[in-house]
Amino acid sequence: MIRLVLLPGMDGTGQLFGPFLAALGVTVDARVVRYPPSMASYQELVAFAANELPTDGRYIILGESFSGPIATALAAGRPAGLVGLVLCATFVKSPRPRFNSLRSLVGLLPAIAPPIKPLSWLLCNEAAGSQLPHLRSAIASVPPSTLRARLGEVLAVDASESLRDVSVPILYLRALHDRLVPRDASQVIQQLRQDVTVVDVEAPHFLLQTAPEASAAAVQRFATAIAATGSGATNPTAAVRESPPA
Repeated sequence: MIRLVLLPGMDGTGQLFGPFLAALGVTVDARVVRYPPSMASYQELVAFAANELPTDGRYIILGESFSGPIATALAAGRPAGLVGLVLCATFVKSPRPRFNSLRSLVGLLPAIAPPIKPLSWLLCNEAAGSQLPHLRSAIASVPPSTLRARLGEVLAVDASESLRDVSVPILYLRALHDRLVPRDASQVIQQLRQDVTVVDVEAPHFLLQTAPEASAAAVQRFATAIAATGSGATNPTAAVRESPPA
């Protein structure tokens, strides 16, 4: 069985993977990496996550949103046992480059938790109400200073070279109604890696939470294709519906 290592969004708690884990069921051995609440820099988080990877058997890394650059950096290091990379509603470069110059101002934001209702609307669209309690719990467990620092990391990140160095098959799950990460982010990835497979999901940014069955099905097809053809296959994702390159 190919295992699945899940790297969470900006909250870093892993609490929001519940619907996706339920959709995966018992047929998938999934491990959730949970970031220390005080840790913010991508460099530190990559090192931390590297120590959480399995030391035996084959596995796939899934990086959700904020964790896309972390998952990409880990995959670029070609750890033993890694056979696939899933990037979920994420980016390898700042998804909002016009705001990059404002990074120095992030530290001036109030030291309070972000307003949950507007945040839920941004992340979940029309499903905001159902996700509100889970989002509130996850955000409450992370210091506002950490969230601010992680936002600053997003505005400065560029994992393009790491993406080029990834040697395993790559699947990108794209949320068609994403209000946070624009379509440009996936197009950058497609331009850097012509071999990436993109699966479009009718969902907002929180696609693992609001469309867990469709997301789980795409990941399971990806894992099954890798298992059937071997990690060295030229196109192990042929069974996964693709979107054309940008």
